[in-house]
Amino acid sequence: MSGIELLAPLDGVIVPLEQVPDPVFAGKMVGDGVSIDPLSEVLAAPCPGTVSQLHSAGHAVTLTTPDGVEVMLHIGLDTVMLKGEGFAPKVKEGQSVVAGEPLIAFDADFVALNAKSLLTQVIVTNPERIAGMSPAKGHVTGGKDVLLSLELSAGAEDEQKDTSGDVVVSDAIVIPNTSGLHARPAAVLANMAKKFESRVTLRRGDDQANAKSVVSVMRLNLEQGAKVVLVAEGPDAADAVNALAPQIAAGLGDEGTPPAPAPATTEIRRVAAPVPRPRTDDPNLILGVSASPGLAVGQVFQLRRDEIDVPETGGAPNTERRRLDDAIDAAMVQLEALQAELHAQADPAKAAIFAAHQELLDDPDLIDVAASAIAKGKGAEYAWQQAYTSQALQLEALPNELLAARASDLRDVGRRVLSILTGRPLDQPDLPEGTILIAEDLTPSDTASLDRERVLGFCTLGGGATSHVAILARALDLPAVAGIEPRALEVPPGTTVVVDGARGQLRLNPDEAEVERIRTAKTRAEAKRKADIAAARHPAETSDGHRVEVVANIGGVADAEEALGLGAEGVGLLRSEFLFLESATAPTEDDQTAIYQDVSDALEQAPLVIRTLDVGGDKPLPYLPLPREENPFLGVRGVRLAIDRPEILRTQIRAILRVSGNQRLGMMFPMVSSLDEFRALRGVVEEEREAVGRAEPIQVGIMVEVPSAAVMAEQFAREADFFSVGTNDLTQYTLAMDRGHPKLAPRADAMNPAVLKLIAHTVEGAHAHGRWVGVCGGIASDLQAVPILVGLGVDELSVSVPALPSIKAAVRQYSLAECRSLAERALQSDSAAENRALVPLDY
Repeated sequence: MSGIELLAPLDGVIVPLEQVPDPVFAGKMVGDGVSIDPLSEVLAAPCPGTVSQLHSAGHAVTLTTPDGVEVMLHIGLDTVMLKGEGFAPKVKEGQSVVAGEPLIAFDADFVALNAKSLLTQVIVTNPERIAGMSPAKGHVTGGKDVLLSLELSAGAEDEQKDTSGDVVVSDAIVIPNTSGLHARPAAVLANMAKKFESRVTLRRGDDQANAKSVVSVMRLNLEQGAKVVLVAEGPDAADAVNALAPQIAAGLGDEGTPPAPAPATTEIRRVAAPVPRPRTDDPNLILGVSASPGLAVGQVFQLRRDEIDVPETGGAPNTERRRLDDAIDAAMVQLEALQAELHAQADPAKAAIFAAHQELLDDPDLIDVAASAIAKGKGAEYAWQQAYTSQALQLEALPNELLAARASDLRDVGRRVLSILTGRPLDQPDLPEGTILIAEDLTPSDTASLDRERVLGFCTLGGGATSHVAILARALDLPAVAGIEPRALEVPPGTTVVVDGARGQLRLNPDEAEVERIRTAKTRAEAKRKADIAAARHPAETSDGHRVEVVANIGGVADAEEALGLGAEGVGLLRSEFLFLESATAPTEDDQTAIYQDVSDALEQAPLVIRTLDVGGDKPLPYLPLPREENPFLGVRGVRLAIDRPEILRTQIRAILRVSGNQRLGMMFPMVSSLDEFRALRGVVEEEREAVGRAEPIQVGIMVEVPSAAVMAEQFAREADFFSVGTNDLTQYTLAMDRGHPKLAPRADAMNPAVLKLIAHTVEGAHAHGRWVGVCGGIASDLQAVPILVGLGVDELSVSVPALPSIKAAVRQYSLAECRSLAERALQSDSAAENRALVPLDY
């Protein structure tokens, strides 16, 4: 037996592969070897060989030695997401190199800040050629110290299995992985393929790869949207294709795709039991989640959507591409018209949904996938349908419910273009008057185009309170229930039903007395709404004279102007991230100052509190790549990200400090969990205040979104000027329930006594030092919560703009003594349901 010595490719400390925080590498699915925590920035060849694969992202390279051993060198973890930034390859595929020759230079600081880890893997990807491996330990010097001593296996390269048997070819598969089939998904595929005796190849046009070889698969350089077929030849060929093809189509467990089967077993993967939907034993009551409040009585119309069948083949590629481009242009015009119509009919801010649809239509990845299929002889209809449906499936598979809900938007855009290509108009059924629409799902276009004279409300199996459909329903004042039980689809058309949007319920076959009660309640509610608006400028003062400040949550200047018209006494939450999320690049200090100043001027010197950038978790920034986290809601978000990116934090703080003319200007920091964090942030504010020469006062406060901040409120109150309770996140972290999860929404209720006790503790600690407390989360806009929050001693309610008149009116309905009594009972209750029963809705 002969051997090979691999030199260390860079300076660093050796880490056993099993300790690498990545299950694919640690589980040795790519192959066997070691990891290095690097102390230098040039990756060098560990031995002589040929560059057999260089990843397009520049973070990984494979050498093949003269003995046929494949050695992969992979810089960092999840570095494929950097798309080449920070890496400078020094070689090309096919090039021969000698030991110590530079392969890739990299910016260690950039990679460390923007990827999960700098740990660099040195792995033999065809370990069947190795009889033994002896790794070094401790510190190694690149190009000098031996990292791995390999003992070659005699004759392993000559072993051949009998693969005679059937040849089975899969249907075409579109690669869904955002970063293509890079090392991790390629390793998963190879690991799974090795369980079959058959020869398994992955083919893309005339190119093919051995599916059992990680390097071979990566050499195909399959990007997202690439179309491949799987070919198996041998005694278990059909089993191989049936098992592997669906996994490739689903993403092989890569980020943003469903988990792949565990590598250590050949058992059939069991799908985790779904989170149970709300259920009831009452046959006439069907439960869901509140998507848009309100009551409606009408007759069921079941909306069924027929899929459009399209031919696979088309004409000349140039002709088909022109047809697709023309259809996309026509769809863009339609969306612009819808956007304008929504501006005129409802809340102009909601028209931005269709601006987002226009962005989807202009998405280069979506168009490239379709164009690639057209180039291979597919018809425009077929290519487009495959492109948008495959990407929608990827979105639906995301663990984040907010992002997964965007699949509906993509399907909406896709169907619009497809209808133009096929000449079949979008489904616009002739709905009778008094319709309660029930559908598996509705698109934003469906919702925006509903005839309000005929449709009184709707229920869908899909979606949730955060979906664009729910947002549109609220803008159009349509009662709506989402996430409803599947049996709603079985309700016979024409059945009389009551939709209770606030409670998330659909009641079947109500008797005449109940129908009359609902209609009376609706009439009363409409009259009350008009009265509330008429009195919107009156102060929010309890019947015995206790004043509560009612301000607005806004996203920009238009919201500020509307809020003042509806009686807002200021702004308790300006979500500054709208500036960052809507921009392709980071907004400058001047950009931010101009917007903040415009909002302040629009408020006519009323109080303004600006929340600093709150991204991470469910709100990523396109120009600020963040390393993948197992649980982003418990990771780098809010002030943690701000502290980690001080240049963004300081720029925003300076922009806020430059706002002039508002004597009640405040800034607050999100997701503060420790005093050390706040002290560091306040120190930055003071440094920048001196730098910009601001003499006017500014209050500096914190959002109470993390239980630790509520528990330590008294300590925080010694240093913070005010508190604003973000009940959406506080509820999420207190109850361990994702606030964006529509199936858990009925249980993730901020009226839970545990959450209320944290609010009470915050108020007590703040008032001990003369600090004020506001609530800016969703519960502040909840009519049932208002008297309890007032009774807990909350000084300010910051609410959604449309809710301003009704919340101010709700404060005026009670005395302070009544509110305190309700609060005491709520703190002693056993559940959120008990607390809601304390303040019943008046219908």
